[in-house]
Amino acid sequence: MTEIQGPSERARELVRGSYDLHVHIEPDVMKRRIDDIDLGRRSLDVGLAGFVLKSHYVPTGERASVVRKAVPGSDARGAITLNNSVGGMNPTAVEIAARSGTSVVWFPTVDSSNQRASRAQAPAGATPPMWAALQDDLSERGIAAGPVPILTEDGAVTEDVRQVIALIAEHDMVLATGHLSAGEIATVVSAAVEAKVERIVVTHPEFTSQRVPGGQQRELAEQGAYLERCFTTPHTGKVTWEEMFANIRAAGPERSFIASDLGQPFNPPVEDGLALMADRLLGAGFTEQEVSTMTVRNSRWLMGAAEA
Repeated sequence: MTEIQGPSERARELVRGSYDLHVHIEPDVMKRRIDDIDLGRRSLDVGLAGFVLKSHYVPTGERASVVRKAVPGSDARGAITLNNSVGGMNPTAVEIAARSGTSVVWFPTVDSSNQRASRAQAPAGATPPMWAALQDDLSERGIAAGPVPILTEDGAVTEDVRQVIALIAEHDMVLATGHLSAGEIATVVSAAVEAKVERIVVTHPEFTSQRVPGGQQRELAEQGAYLERCFTTPHTGKVTWEEMFANIRAAGPERSFIASDLGQPFNPPVEDGLALMADRLLGAGFTEQEVSTMTVRNSRWLMGAAEA
């Protein structure tokens, strides 16, 4: 990871009206760069429409409603991540989250079987995720529950997963695949398509523990899924920029969207993330229209917002 300058004015203008669908900010169980109220203000200052508050441990729907009231014009959205702290693959938690105005349901991340079992080696010099230390502490203290199951022994989705998918479809929320393995992602996306979930996101497929092949990413896009391209994944050295750009081209910009995954104290300002990524994309030969599609158009569609 290297020090970088702020984004260009050209990039700022291109991403105007976007939502950042993946941010980690305070209040949280670990130190973050900024809190949600201040991010609401800064996002408005740079022309962003809003953001999705992601926590690996607690639902954020009620927090998002407070931000919207405290910062009029900032469309903060809530989410729930189905790790053990909310009961894992818990249909009741999803229903309550939906009634709290939650927009995104992430499948298990830190408590997925894939993440727990992963022995994938990050490239030399890559920055480890901040949640890794917390997970280690829970394990050492003997209070970490087992991984959250997604599939049965015969490879089908569990009944709890089926119920959760049905609720996501009923409430028109976004299904995001979390840190599932490539095989689990394929099964869950197929089940979601069958259940008529309209908004399906494959969470950072380039992440160290996932590394979904470009060919499979293209197949997922053809099924109707959107592939999330997180700024932090290459910025922190977990994947090369060239590999991410190749995967975008494989799946198509029309089925990719940009998120920052920012909020860590050692990373750039959260409100800069989308524009910084836009500069990288432009430098790699993507057109302004393609960048606008991956930032403004696709993020607004996933949030159910009108076209900018």
